[in-house]
Amino acid sequence: MDTVRRHLDTAFRRPVADVSTRVFDVLAERLSADPRPRMLDAGCGTGAGTQRLALCHPQALIIGVDKSALRLAAGARTAVRIPNAQLVRCDLVDFWLLAARAGWRFVTTHLLYPNPWPKPEHLRRRWHAHAVLPALLATSERIELRTNWAVYAEELALALDLAGWQANLEALLVPDTQAALTPFERKYACSGHTLWHVVARAPGLTPRDPLQHVR
Repeated sequence: MDTVRRHLDTAFRRPVADVSTRVFDVLAERLSADPRPRMLDAGCGTGAGTQRLALCHPQALIIGVDKSALRLAAGARTAVRIPNAQLVRCDLVDFWLLAARAGWRFVTTHLLYPNPWPKPEHLRRRWHAHAVLPALLATSERIELRTNWAVYAEELALALDLAGWQANLEALLVPDTQAALTPFERKYACSGHTLWHVVARAPGLTPRDPLQHVR
């Protein structure tokens, strides 16, 4: 937890790439008059989870961000156009820094990639131990993680507790494949893996579902 404390107490001064700034500015201009509450699918890959979230929350705007042109292009070849789903190619660290500077706040930030950077030496690349954590927290009212990796879920819950968030960790029940948010989640559920779910709320927020007004 020393790594988390250090990041919470220290400003992250990495310069933002010019291309990321241009992408963010275009998106910000496009959404400047859009009153819908925003949700973020962080590291959205092909955008399958973004689409699923958009269908589940039709009155919200779901923004999926991924840096891989190949993954986004693969998803675009099979995706059905959903009006409230917006996919963006951008470095996610840069995106969080720019969103924090712009004062954006997502009603929910979804972390749906199941097991990123599993080796011990990769700890600081996981979002809860990354220097961008303060920007992630500043742009979120609520964070939801889904994973098949218990250690990842436990680490995130501990990091959020340290930051003063109300974090709850529990096993995730996926009653059928149609209930899965992402292809990864569907695959692991079908393989009999135990899935884990962390839901955390920012300090000071009323303990309610922040999306209840848009469902």
